[in-house]
Amino acid sequence: MKRNRKNQGFTLVEIMIVVLIIGILLAIAVPNFVKARQNSRVQSVIGNLKQVESAKEQWAMDTGAASTATPTSADLSPTYMKKWPSGPVGTGADYVANAMSAAPSFKGQTLDAFQDPATRDAAIAAAGL
Repeated sequence: MKRNRKNQGFTLVEIMIVVLIIGILLAIAVPNFVKARQNSRVQSVIGNLKQVESAKEQWAMDTGAASTATPTSADLSPTYMKKWPSGPVGTGADYVANAMSAAPSFKGQTLDAFQDPATRDAAIAAAGL
């Protein structure tokens, strides 16, 4: 007797192999995706801190402010920046311009903390990125 294979489905072993392959691909892809998302957030914060620093310098030049002056977000935006940045996580209040003699910060972390390899991981953890 000949068997007709038209009506047969996949065997359990075949389905298990497909599920195993999908699991292996996910195990490889998910950590890379998480790291890429974190790196994107950090780069966004770095860019925003550079923009705030530049706006501070322009504000100080235009107003003749002393090195002890502290601009507010209302002083800097929309005149020197299109709008005050809001963080990739958190709100616009997380960015602080600080005094002219100090660097701007995001959740208490400065640009140098995010760019220095020795303090980068600690800054990322402290900022909640």
